[in-house]
Amino acid sequence: MADKQTLDFYKANAADYVRVTGTEPGPRLLAFIGALPEGGRVLELGAGSGRDAAEMLRHGLDIDPTDASPELAAEASARIGRPVRILRFSELDAHAAYDGVWASASLLHAPATELESDLARIHRALKAGTGEGRDGLGRYYNYPDRATLESHYRRAGPWQNLAIQSVMGSGYDNRPTEWLWVEAIR
Repeated sequence: MADKQTLDFYKANAADYVRVTGTEPGPRLLAFIGALPEGGRVLELGAGSGRDAAEMLRHGLDIDPTDASPELAAEASARIGRPVRILRFSELDAHAAYDGVWASASLLHAPATELESDLARIHRALKAGTGEGRDGLGRYYNYPDRATLESHYRRAGPWQNLAIQSVMGSGYDNRPTEWLWVEAIR
């Protein structure tokens, strides 16, 4: 976000903006936090008042808070007790560095002509969500997505009535988890 008039607004109104945005996290933030691995790395685009960053820190996430407005970054930094980087969407150059990106009410400031390239940068900054890896408890998983799992079944032999269903649930760690349920007849 590089719009001078918008940055000037936040420069002139940063303290009032912080006061008005409140202190309670919303349900979407809590759902986002719950979907991340324990200690997950999060890029926050548009830290604003620091409210959401404070909540993510409280839940033990490793956050990289950013804002395009130096004044809002200073407000958020004071609230969370750590630096908030000054970063415009166009300056994001991370690759596979984050488990999640939180951009609450910030991408709407991106110029429409740049939104696609901003989203591409965000996509590059995220770690892949499938493939081998370990969960937050250190356990190994092969983490197939639906298409990969179906491909494995089809190559393994002819199955009758192969059906794969995606169901949200949780496991031992009580984290939201997408489970792939397979029904197949030989």
